[in-house]
This record gives sequence, structure tokens and C-alpha cells, in this order.
Amino acid sequence: MHDESCCGGYPVIQINQPVPPFDMEGYYKGDKKRYTLEDYKGKWVLLFFYPLDFTFVCPTELLELSKRHAEFEALNTQVLGVSVDSVYSHEAWCKGDLGDLNYPLLSDMTKEASCNYNVLVEDAGISLRAAFVIDPNGILKSYMVNDLGVGRNVDELLRLVKAFQTGELCPVGWEPGDKTLGKA
Repeated sequence: MHDESCCGGYPVIQINQPVPPFDMEGYYKGDKKRYTLEDYKGKWVLLFFYPLDFTFVCPTELLELSKRHAEFEALNTQVLGVSVDSVYSHEAWCKGDLGDLNYPLLSDMTKEASCNYNVLVEDAGISLRAAFVIDPNGILKSYMVNDLGVGRNVDELLRLVKAFQTGELCPVGWEPGDKTLGKA
């Protein structure tokens, strides 16, 4: 997946360990600014990587996440999208076909975040489809990584955030309102 030299000294990401920090320029509803993980201390974060702007599967995911953004907000969860495109590409896509999204798109042109999160396809120079659920203390609770051709399920991402927020053991297929198995 990636060469150890590109990882800035960060170990491979692991569940229940701190995620690598990031500092990327982003685009959100006409504004360009820098975004860091530290900006969201005290909030859950859904950090998702996608291959490229102006592609085929990506807009289906981005638009569904935007449509369902209020559900994430109700869970004290910030959604952040990341690709290797520039903020200018993000802006052009949002002002064109995509429309304004309800969350920022971050630019990983250096590919540092993609490398640190172990989702960089080096020979293609793009990121795999990956979603990271990060708790309010910057600890990784879940991640899923898909090959380029298959989009993620937003219902499952929401279910995961809700399950982790219970702080309890959640059996297979658990849904909010279902019985848990007690404290984790």
C-alpha cells in the first residue's frame, strides 16, 4: 500500500489508538481555510477518503453524506471528506455538478494524510474509499476501506457511530433502540 518513508514517522493506524493528526486546506460553502483534527476535539469525527473529484461513484457517496449530515450532527459528529484534489478542484465541483455540501472537503495534495491513514494507492496517486470513526479524544474506533469501484453505505456509518457512542457491547445487527449486551 505505502512506503514507510512517506508516513512522517507515524505508526500504522490501529483501533483504540490515537489517529495521526492532520492539517489540510479545505473548501466549504465558498470558504477556503485550514482544518486540523484538533479543531474537533470533543466531537466525534467521520473522516472519509475518496479517490477523486469529478468521478462516477464519489458523487453518490458525497451527496448521500451531505443529505444525511443532520443525522451526524445530532450525534455530535463532524463529517470531513478528503481527496488528493486541490481546494480549487473541490470548489469547481461544488459550484458545478455537486452543489454545496453540508461538510468540508479537504485537500490532501501532498498525499501525507492518505499515506498516514494507509489508504494511498501510490502507483495511481489516489486514495482508496475509506471511512474512519474517531472518538472525541482522537482515538480510532473503526475504519473500513473499499477498493475504488464500490461506494460505502451511509446507514452503516451512522449505525457504527451510534453503536460506539453507547459505550456498550452491541451484538451483530444492533440498531438504536435494540438491547445491548452491557458495558464494554
